[in-house]
Amino acid sequence: MKIGKNIVTSLAFGLSLAAVPTHSFAALPQGAKAPDFALSAALAGKEFRLSLQKELKKGPVVLYFFPAAFTSGCTVEAHLFAKATGDFNKLGASVIGVTAGNVERVTEFSKSECRNRFAVAADPGAKVATKFDTTMQAAKRTISNRTSFVIAPNGTILLSYTDMNPQAHIAKTLAAVRAWKARHG
Repeated sequence: MKIGKNIVTSLAFGLSLAAVPTHSFAALPQGAKAPDFALSAALAGKEFRLSLQKELKKGPVVLYFFPAAFTSGCTVEAHLFAKATGDFNKLGASVIGVTAGNVERVTEFSKSECRNRFAVAADPGAKVATKFDTTMQAAKRTISNRTSFVIAPNGTILLSYTDMNPQAHIAKTLAAVRAWKARHG
């Protein structure tokens, strides 16, 4: 019986690791063309239709995917992006969060955790996350992984960064936007 329990424990541990992406996750790479999309989104609790193509006409876009609204890591990441949104805006960039997790809560999340500073979009069925190759399995469904992209106005991906720890996403995306701005004035 002890052997059976160890096998079950090992199998459960292995399966839990399979759902946790690593830095080598195969998100769309730097230099690839970002797929266009349109999703239902909210900014400051007001719902609207968000189009990547329309946002890129304004300047570079920081597009970050996160697993689910109101979870600890996703809340930290939203707070950090909210705090840095002014810095991104000064460089001509906009920030967009996308989740395939609890999509019914993005309007509320846009007010409380995104602090009314940037748009957050719902990706039911992880269709957009799949286009960007940034999905993972959780509780028998596909959700978005924690991956950040910086996309140039011409649609080229300037940065592709995956890490379940939310801390470095803001610094890495801000550095990529600054580098783009230095080259394009």
